[in-house]
Amino acid sequence: MEVKIGVQYAPREIVLESGQSVEEVERLVSEALTGKTQLLSLQDEKGRKVLVPTDRLAYVEIGEPTVRKVGFGTL
Repeated sequence: MEVKIGVQYAPREIVLESGQSVEEVERLVSEALTGKTQLLSLQDEKGRKVLVPTDRLAYVEIGEPTVRKVGFGTL
């Protein structure tokens, strides 16, 4: 699924494709915003971690799980 993270004082948002479930991403964001952790840590599909300080979070947008299409069908 696609996750977009807005960071204060940054000109662009962070966009990553995550293999984590929607519920897991929501839980991690919630823990970061309630002060349980000082960093929001998400992992993308290639195993790379994205760390964002919670005091710099502007927004987090969680997209729908992506379905990969195979073939030459029309859209």
